[in-house]
Amino acid sequence: MAVDITLLFKASVKTVKTRNKAIGIGFDSTKDEIFKKSRPKSGFSTRAKEVISNITKLKDFLLQHRRDYVNAGSLISSDLTRMTDSERDQIDQDAQIFMRTCSDAIKQLRAEAGKQVITPQVKEHRGGVLDLIEVYLKGVCKLYSEQRAIRVKRVVDKKRLSRLEPEQHGTTDRSPPKEQASEEKVVKEENSEKTVPDVQDSSLSLWEDSRAEDELSPEEIQMFEQENQRLVSEMSSLVDEVRQIEGKVVEISRLQEIFTEKVLQQETEIDSIHQLVVGATENVKEGNEDIREAIKNNAGFRVWILFFLVMCSFSLLFLDWYDS
Repeated sequence: MAVDITLLFKASVKTVKTRNKAIGIGFDSTKDEIFKKSRPKSGFSTRAKEVISNITKLKDFLLQHRRDYVNAGSLISSDLTRMTDSERDQIDQDAQIFMRTCSDAIKQLRAEAGKQVITPQVKEHRGGVLDLIEVYLKGVCKLYSEQRAIRVKRVVDKKRLSRLEPEQHGTTDRSPPKEQASEEKVVKEENSEKTVPDVQDSSLSLWEDSRAEDELSPEEIQMFEQENQRLVSEMSSLVDEVRQIEGKVVEISRLQEIFTEKVLQQETEIDSIHQLVVGATENVKEGNEDIREAIKNNAGFRVWILFFLVMCSFSLLFLDWYDS
């Protein structure tokens, strides 16, 4: 059965501290701390947090101005909150520069992490952090691409409506004859309050005049039919063009997303190639140093052989002279 001896342990620790104080032994808190203070953060974590905060700022900015940005060409939005085309173009330019800068910062962090001498666990951890940051950046890039596609689609719709406005004005210009006929009918109704014979004569004359005005000649009927056919053909061609443009806009947005993903993938491949090139350069340097050392060793060996042969020659000459 387990026994709780916490109080006994605390009393023993207190006794040891009191005895050490009485003897004069100091208590170094920095050495005897069980839970030591955390080590200072490295530059990698600080820069990674900075990149994440910058991406978050870009995402918040896009979401904050999403409504004004995508309302390009909207006829319902108010003039007070409407954003100009120059401001939208400036947002596009700044967002692209910002995303490119964040991508370069991630690339630089990856290169520095590969050059530093660290444990495999820390290296793997930093690689996972950079992968997550890249995924986050891809999400923000996708959000920007969707907003841009919506903006382009609404601009195309606005251009289509602006092309239809002159034709609508032409149709409204043809309505005054009908309005004149209605005014004449009102005049007839007002004149009906007169005396009976005058009313009959005036009503008959007005009815004949209005009937003569309402009747169209065959040439005018044929002209209106041709114009109607022309308008129908133009409307059908406009509808086909709008559908084609919408399909192209959607395809452009999809290709832009694929292009962004491919660029980010190429960055990782370029980083790996760069690391391989750096390793190959270091291997070449080490090989050159080994070759130089081998050449030096070979030269020293030749000198020793030459020295040995010279000494042997002198020895033989000395022996020959001594024997003679």
